Amino acid sequence: MIDTKRIAAEKAVTYVKSGMTIGLGTGSTARYAIESLGLMVKDGLDIKAIATSLQSESLAEDLGIRLTNFSEVEQLDITIDGADEVDENLQLIKGGGGALLREKIVAASTRCYIIIADEKKLVRQLGNLPLPVEIIPFGYQSTLPKIKMLGGDVSLRKDAHEIFVTDNGNYIADCSFGIIANPPALQKKIKAVTGVVETGLFLNMANLIIIGCADGTLKIRIA
Repeated sequence: MIDTKRIAAEKAVTYVKSGMTIGLGTGSTARYAIESLGLMVKDGLDIKAIATSLQSESLAEDLGIRLTNFSEVEQLDITIDGADEVDENLQLIKGGGGALLREKIVAASTRCYIIIADEKKLVRQLGNLPLPVEIIPFGYQSTLPKIKMLGGDVSLRKDAHEIFVTDNGNYIADCSFGIIANPPALQKKIKAVTGVVETGLFLNMANLIIIGCADGTLKIRIA
């Protein structure tokens, strides 16, 4: 059986060259890319990286990938990350792994933002899955109803019956709005809610989408 995530990741890392500063995504698909970069570093690839989560940071360190931070680097050359949904216009929903805030900060600081995914993540319109929204813990009981007033079914993310806490010390609200006809408008409305930090809508950010298919082929889409 073809590992569609792996073949997408292995294609993505071919764009990485020595001397680059790389953004490392979070999640099962991004992990394949980090592991591939680790092998390339062992073979002599000279890169620096900023990770989008403590989990990815730990993996990179274990693989010998040299880490840096935004006090030393203003812009990244390439970031490789996964997505929960990719629509026909290359708009994204991310945040299933709970790292959306750091992922968006890194994406916004990247010259070439590469998204890797399997073909199951392709959708005609966003909204088949809940939209993750990162919120401040203080007053979350007030924030959740305000998001719900925008027309969504909102639930606080739990991890083994405990509230899930992001690497930033925040909470995640998973918001089911159904099919999102106008992602920019929804983004604006959610961001206007006091207590909201960031949403999992990644709009007009992806430069290159690499999709792994079950037959072993790749679909590559350029923004």
